[in-house]
Amino acid sequence: MNKLLLAVLALTLSATTLSSHGPFVASAQETPNSQDKRLNGKWHFVFDTESGDREFEAEFSVDADGKVTGTWDKAPVAGTYKDGHMQLAFEATSEEANETAQLQLDGKIDDSSTITGSWAFSSYNGTFKATHPTP
Repeated sequence: MNKLLLAVLALTLSATTLSSHGPFVASAQETPNSQDKRLNGKWHFVFDTESGDREFEAEFSVDADGKVTGTWDKAPVAGTYKDGHMQLAFEATSEEANETAQLQLDGKIDDSSTITGSWAFSSYNGTFKATHPTP
C-alpha cells in the first residue's frame, strides 16, 4: 500500500510540473542564441549620409552567447546580437573624414534577411540598410 501511495504521489508531482511548464518548453537559458544564425556571413552596407550613400563591406560571426565578431572593411568588429537585434561598437577609420573614431551600429534583421537601423561615427550619424552581397 505504501508503494502504491508513493507511486501516485510521484505521478501527481510529475503531472503538476509538466502542466505548469509544458512537456517540451525550454527556458530562455536552455535555448541559446545560437539558433539564430542570420547575422553570420558577408554583408553589404549602404549608409545614408548628408553627402550621399556610402557603401561598406562587412563579415560577421555570432557565437552561442550572442557575441559578434568579424570585420568591417579591415577593422575588427565587436558587439552583440540577440532576437534579430544587432548592436555593434568598434573603432573604425574614415579616410574621407581623415578620422578614427568609434562606429556604432544599431539594427534589426527582418524576415527577408535585410538589416536596417542607425549608425553614428564621431559627429556624423544616419540610417543604413544591409543585405547579403550577390555572388
